[in-house]
Amino acid sequence: MSQGSDLILSRMMALHPKIIDLTLDRVWRLLEALGHPERDLPPVIHIAGTNGKGSTQAMIRAGLEAMGGRVHAYTSPHLARFHERIRLAGELISEDYLTEILAECEAANGGIPITYFEITTCAALLAFARTPADWTLLEVGLGGRLDATNVVDQPRLTIITPVSIDHQQYLGETLPEIAGEKAGIIKRGVPCVVGPQEEAGLEAIEARAARLGAPLLVHGQHWHVWEERGRLIFQDENGLLDLPLPNLPGPHQIDNAGAALAALRHLGADEAACEAAVTKAYWPARMQRLTHGPLVEAAGACELWLDGGHNPAGGQAVAATLARMPARPTHLILGMLNTKDIAGYLRPVAAAARTLTAVSIPGEANTLTAEETQAAAARAGISAGTAEGVLEAVRTIAAADPGARILICGSLYLAGGVLRDNG
Repeated sequence: MSQGSDLILSRMMALHPKIIDLTLDRVWRLLEALGHPERDLPPVIHIAGTNGKGSTQAMIRAGLEAMGGRVHAYTSPHLARFHERIRLAGELISEDYLTEILAECEAANGGIPITYFEITTCAALLAFARTPADWTLLEVGLGGRLDATNVVDQPRLTIITPVSIDHQQYLGETLPEIAGEKAGIIKRGVPCVVGPQEEAGLEAIEARAARLGAPLLVHGQHWHVWEERGRLIFQDENGLLDLPLPNLPGPHQIDNAGAALAALRHLGADEAACEAAVTKAYWPARMQRLTHGPLVEAAGACELWLDGGHNPAGGQAVAATLARMPARPTHLILGMLNTKDIAGYLRPVAAAARTLTAVSIPGEANTLTAEETQAAAARAGISAGTAEGVLEAVRTIAAADPGARILICGSLYLAGGVLRDNG
């Protein structure tokens, strides 16, 4: 990143002491000062959920682009560079334009307290409103009801991917409370695609939709998706689709593809666009095979993989993906934040791991120390050690078990650092 946007982003970090403070008051104030860009967006598809938001959005974008659509997309957090959060009509925002838009938002805000996510979301909305496109994809940052993205009165469609227990300190202790917060993106009369949910979560979503007269397209009721003989089969009221398996690896991507396909079919996509959705999506750090760079060189004959999942559902997805891969000794390199349920993450992956090397996440105040992570791994029954960093861990594993599989995992922040350092 050039110095221009870097400097502004670091100043924005200092505008509000809390990283997360859920309310929309500050966002509405700044949007008003900016002339309400949120009212001037191409048709919006708004996506909430605990897991699978980014993958689902990536598939929808691939499908809409295959139909010739120009698509704005907003995601968070970024992995290597802030620019990844904002795509304008299909292209990552340029450094010059990002600097210009951030400076305008900073000036309009006038030094008043606002969180980093709130002001950068306003910047994205401003850029989207000023750039011609056919669609706007907005991914919720946290929750839904009070998330900074929840400022569009009449989206074209909302989507809720699987909801599980995460971020309890902000969203509530129980699944119905958390699902109720996610369902806060549902708008009066606007259809909502609902991915696979636990019963208690689905009830909370259905209750909100019923109050607002929002038609639901629910997994297992209005659409079905499954794998059969190495193909993805999708069925809804429009009929059956027989497609290749998703190019994003892991059995959990079948359900994410289902939600994307339900959305695309609702928007009138043809079979070619649906096929592009599952075969052309790009979403890094989700069981991503690393194929070049200094880490790959250090790994030698070992396979090197990267995944940013960080909650119990993310651990289950990793375990299910590893179970489907060709048999090979698997060694984990794990770094996690102290705000996450590390025991819940490790429980499903323990059986797949021959060893675990614990690292801290560089530059993250909330990282678990390598020693804390090692202790949690030992409690989960995994043979665990520590390393100063990912590169040292990769070298040690590669020397001890040439030709093994190495998976770096546990945090999007760790994954982002790996992608930056590995070029």
